[in-house]
Amino acid sequence: MRILLMGNLNVGKSTLFSRLTGINVIISNYPGTTVEFKKGKMKLGREIVEVIDVPGTYTLEPISKAEIVAVKMLKEGDLIINVIDATNLERNLYLTLELLEKNKPMIVALNCWDEARHKGIKINIKKLQKLLGVPVIPTVALTGEGIKKLVSYLKKARKNPIKLKRKEKWAFIGKIVKEVQKIRHKDHTFLEIAEDLTIKPLTGIPVGTVILILSFFVVRFIGESLSRIFDYLFNFYTPIANWLGNHLSGFLKEILIGTLIDGKIDYLQSMGLLTTGIYVPIAVVLPYIISFYFVLGLLEDSGYLPRLATLVDTILHKLGMHGLAIIPMLLGLGCNVPGALSTRILETRRQRFIAATLMAIAVPCMAQTAMIFAILAPYGIKRIGIIFATLFIIWLILGILLNNILPGGTPETFMEIPPYRIPYFKGVLKKLWMRTKGFIFHALPFVFLGVLAMNILYTTGIISAIAKISSPIVVKLLGLPKEAIAALIVGFLRKDVAVGMLLPLRLNLKQLIIACTILTIYFPCIATFVTLLKELGIKDMIKSAIIMMVTSILVGSFLNIIL
Repeated sequence: MRILLMGNLNVGKSTLFSRLTGINVIISNYPGTTVEFKKGKMKLGREIVEVIDVPGTYTLEPISKAEIVAVKMLKEGDLIINVIDATNLERNLYLTLELLEKNKPMIVALNCWDEARHKGIKINIKKLQKLLGVPVIPTVALTGEGIKKLVSYLKKARKNPIKLKRKEKWAFIGKIVKEVQKIRHKDHTFLEIAEDLTIKPLTGIPVGTVILILSFFVVRFIGESLSRIFDYLFNFYTPIANWLGNHLSGFLKEILIGTLIDGKIDYLQSMGLLTTGIYVPIAVVLPYIISFYFVLGLLEDSGYLPRLATLVDTILHKLGMHGLAIIPMLLGLGCNVPGALSTRILETRRQRFIAATLMAIAVPCMAQTAMIFAILAPYGIKRIGIIFATLFIIWLILGILLNNILPGGTPETFMEIPPYRIPYFKGVLKKLWMRTKGFIFHALPFVFLGVLAMNILYTTGIISAIAKISSPIVVKLLGLPKEAIAALIVGFLRKDVAVGMLLPLRLNLKQLIIACTILTIYFPCIATFVTLLKELGIKDMIKSAIIMMVTSILVGSFLNIIL
């Protein structure tokens, strides 16, 4: 049996899904699309059934990719759990009536039952059940209230193929609401006051800035802590790597182990598939992915992200995207890899291309940001500010240019603004596990392949040839010594390591600012590159890479002239 969880956006479907299913949950893309859905298993009596969290939709007359997928998945289900937000009964019931028309066994989960009580909304369940002709179970997915009863009633799900025209549906909804719902006056709670403050630009922007700064520091703290733990665990692997380094030779050693530094393994510089290829994605990238996805889960489940997306929607539209594109930018601040992966939430290929390109060019990861602060700290915060102000200006100008040059438009995003809710911690952890597992199984193989390709280029001397060709540009246009080419090449592997390599070159302040800026812009690190290649495809990745290279040369030359 296949059970579908269907409902409007932000009605608590994902939390209910977490309550119903175990940890063995799979996130998949619907065939032929970038639309994600989750599926898991639950025990129903003696039977193991499949539960699918269908993408949220407001109607079965689809206007977006997610809604098209929802309609297609409806044909594949055996039973429907229609999740309704009890605080927005009138809006939710239109989809309910459409689902009833499909003549499938259905049960209604009247979710957010506690919030309805808190807001003074009283709903007569028996009357609602009689009017709809299917079981209606009040639930609070966050606390688990009503979930056991919902599961026990699944066998009692019924069909009631109501046939109504559009106008008749709204008339019937009006009748239902009038008969079953009563609202009494209730003063605003603290969370409701916070909802108003965080959606209005005058107060929402300062509050949003504070929340983002706090999120930034939480991500950094968790990411650095996890990185130290993984780094310690690699101490147990080092003897094995050293042994392999001493017993292998020739081309095989260069590919698998790489170069030994002072006779020992240096995980950041050895460039071997079994050294750098393992260490970078696991000990460097993965900790920040875990920390960012954890914080992102809290922001999602609390109801804050739609508010932030609404606040920045106007400016992002001018850059060829809509408000939800703020998520890849935020993720990119921790690590560009999850930022690249998250561009799939944007509906069109054009939006995904713009978002991925802008993030790769103008959004430095946490590790690189930390190194920039460290290397320029002696010169004061104003000098550091020049780099980040330059990146922000590039982000704006390049976004406006891409929006005007690339064919197509930016569709409007109709975001549901949910009430604030206390996140369901187990649900957040489950979501974290699913996303992390997705990165490990889908992104890591590409990172290994990227390191392997980079290693082969080094071993065969192709990288050295590129260094010689690019020397006139680096020295004459950018004003950097030719020794800086090595840092730029290493930047393809790790941006923060490349910044660190600038220290021995004894660059002056002007050169440091140019080099740090160029290292951010010119090309993504190998982990981000292979992820973008997977997300954008070869053609769009080549276009994006050309934009990066041209932008880096123009910006570097400009800084060399004016500084």
